[in-house]
Amino acid sequence: MAKAKCIRILSIDGGGIRGIIPGQILVALEEKLQKLAKDKTQRIADYFDLIAGTSTGGILTCMYLCPGKGSARPRFSARDAVELYLERGDEIFDVSLWQKIKSVKGLKDEKYSASELEEALDDYLDDLKLKDLIKPCLITAYDIKRRKTHFFRQHVARVKESRNFFLKDVARATSAAPTYFEAARVKSFTNITYPLIDGGVFANNPTLCAYAEARKFSKKPTAKDMRILSVGTGRVKKSYPYKEAKDWGMLEWVKPVLDIMMSGVSETVDYQLKKIFDSVGKPDHYLRIDTELPSWVSPEMDNATPENLQALREFGVNTAENFTGEIERFARLLMEKK
Repeated sequence: MAKAKCIRILSIDGGGIRGIIPGQILVALEEKLQKLAKDKTQRIADYFDLIAGTSTGGILTCMYLCPGKGSARPRFSARDAVELYLERGDEIFDVSLWQKIKSVKGLKDEKYSASELEEALDDYLDDLKLKDLIKPCLITAYDIKRRKTHFFRQHVARVKESRNFFLKDVARATSAAPTYFEAARVKSFTNITYPLIDGGVFANNPTLCAYAEARKFSKKPTAKDMRILSVGTGRVKKSYPYKEAKDWGMLEWVKPVLDIMMSGVSETVDYQLKKIFDSVGKPDHYLRIDTELPSWVSPEMDNATPENLQALREFGVNTAENFTGEIERFARLLMEKK
């Protein structure tokens, strides 16, 4: 990477089951790259030097960079990664009657048991370690004990065993969304324990974190030396009428605050990145794909009904089609010689 002409970065937002949307967009990108390279074996990981993800984006990051057994090649295609959501989403976001009673529908305890999520991660990622990923990554989480951000980074785990973790624990920690799943308690390979929650509480859009991380690489690249693709999980623009909100208390504000915080952070990061690339005269080296969710797609991060899974898939495909020109242009940028 130190000798590269440019640093290519992929960043994926958080958003629960809405991860199907960026997943489908990246299926379209992978297929476009395969077509341009005339090679069906090409994968997303072949064209990025750093992949960043928060929550559902962190899980996708693990999938794209996961090596095959006894191989340095990616284990999963972009389409394989989407199948995790389509095949297991309804099980992960299934709440038993006992859980509903115990949690008072999520008011007194987490809404979902993490057992199905953990089983799915174990099936896909088995005993792989963070350092085993085939490219550098940045996956976000937040340490509730030490009150600080926690970044899982493959390039750091390779040289520091204290920063190395089982990959399934990384995926579990970054997706431990407050109120949905209990906090994750993960242990490094030097037996240091970390109580972590979803990185979406501070970086639902981790693109700026990825940009800052890339600036630390030995080449010390600036924006003009980078190509960044940032993919969202669909913008939610639910309005909150003043007449209702003015009398809300803590209970009523919980979900709206999470919604506003996540979308607000994502929009702010997009604004900052656009200004950074405009300032160096390379606006075309940054592409953000994130469109407003239509009425026929549920904005809920845990709506994994068969109908909504299909709706999310269709919306992801439609979004990719609407951005066909931008995706092809960016694919060609990614394929430029290093």
